[in-house]
Amino acid sequence: MKTMCISKVSCDDKVLEAQQIPALLDASAVVFQPICCVNWKDYPYCPDVKFRIAHTGRSLLLEYRVKEASVRAVAASDSGRVWEDSCCEFFFQVPGDKENYYNLECNCGGTLLIGYGRKGEREHAPVEVTSAVKRWSSLGKAPFEERMGECEWQMALLIPADAFFCHQIEHFVGMTARANFYKCGDLLATPHFLSWNPINLPEPCFHCPEFFGSVHFE
Repeated sequence: MKTMCISKVSCDDKVLEAQQIPALLDASAVVFQPICCVNWKDYPYCPDVKFRIAHTGRSLLLEYRVKEASVRAVAASDSGRVWEDSCCEFFFQVPGDKENYYNLECNCGGTLLIGYGRKGEREHAPVEVTSAVKRWSSLGKAPFEERMGECEWQMALLIPADAFFCHQIEHFVGMTARANFYKCGDLLATPHFLSWNPINLPEPCFHCPEFFGSVHFE
């Protein structure tokens, strides 16, 4: 199981905009982690994907950088089928939760899905929760059909503690939790299913908290 320490950065997350996150993480020397585990031989394609994450105490700052053979952003509204697009995902299990976990999935246009529960029994976050997550994508937010040809893109999210809507998280300081980070594109010309922490299952499945890694917040 992989482990990661998530640094605390100093900023006012109430005024910070998502587009400012990459520069803030640069200034704080937060390093990137690869999402490069190809877990299933039937899906060998491995685009270049990396992420980095920090926290302010009350919010998570998450940035993805992707280079892939094509991009797609069809899902136009939150809680849609974003996993069928060029999609980066963050799954998070709050300490003390044994079976339930959160999934935060965002396509390359910034359309977001947040869910909670156990596998097969998921509850979507209400609109006031998803709308509170600030997002920025280098590709803009207008939906588009698949564009063929190599493309590089960035995405940044400011995720407040309240996004974990079935818990009351006061702060992240000192927390040790479990998480995994993914890149997928179910309906792309070249489907792929990559993870940060490896998954030992016979078929593609990201809803598997038993294969989450450990993350510790400063």
